[in-house]
Amino acid sequence: MTQAAPPPIVDSHCHLDFSDFDGEHAALIERARAAGVGRMVTICTRLRHEPQIRALAEAHEGLFYAAGTHPMSVAEEPMATVEELTRLADHPKFVGIGETGLDYHYTADSAAAQAESLRIHIEAARRTRLPLIIHARDADDDMARILTEEYRAGAYACVMHCFSSGAGLARAALDLGFYLSMSGIAAFPRSTDLREIFAAAPVERILVETDSPYLAPPPHRGRRNEPAYVARTAAVGARIFGMDYAEFARQTTANFDRLFWKAAGGAA
Repeated sequence: MTQAAPPPIVDSHCHLDFSDFDGEHAALIERARAAGVGRMVTICTRLRHEPQIRALAEAHEGLFYAAGTHPMSVAEEPMATVEELTRLADHPKFVGIGETGLDYHYTADSAAAQAESLRIHIEAARRTRLPLIIHARDADDDMARILTEEYRAGAYACVMHCFSSGAGLARAALDLGFYLSMSGIAAFPRSTDLREIFAAAPVERILVETDSPYLAPPPHRGRRNEPAYVARTAAVGARIFGMDYAEFARQTTANFDRLFWKAAGGAA
């Protein structure tokens, strides 16, 4: 008897250009497909690396990409420009702006530059209509304030990637019509409070991701993460929302297609 194929699901955020995956791209993408993960978005965190990430996306069916300056790298990289970011959107596989944001855990000393960079990325998201991909750590108040100020100045779409902040930032983001993305952190045994934050959100605003090679969900925790493991996180998400896995996979895929409209249904 032939085993049924797993329900299709999307890894909305991974870093396949990192050296952890050198020489393994074809194999790990095959493992992802075997787990039902037919589409992935690989994220460029330093704009000088964009050509390599673009080439990676071009080489693999179902692989899309986004680019920006990670907040932890702002002090080391040239400040991005709106024009530089918007030009990237001409590529058919370029589907999002970022990741950008605020990180005060390790790099609070560059807070002012991070805020400047964030606002530049927001303007690029406005102009291109592509979703903004936000990294937020230990900066909830400033993040909520900047996102809200900028939204009032002109609407844009956004996902709070690898969401692990507080309920206040979750509510601020949801009130603006943004999405929350669930990573392997939501599957960690001690993440009860985070699971409650997700449970209080509309399931129509939830995405799933790996953030691989980081944050592998159980039973892989502490080891390298990869796109196939998004199915493990989605299984926890299904339980959070009281849905069966196939239903949750369909819903989060529909959410992804709504937000990442350039990658909607596509395998280009």
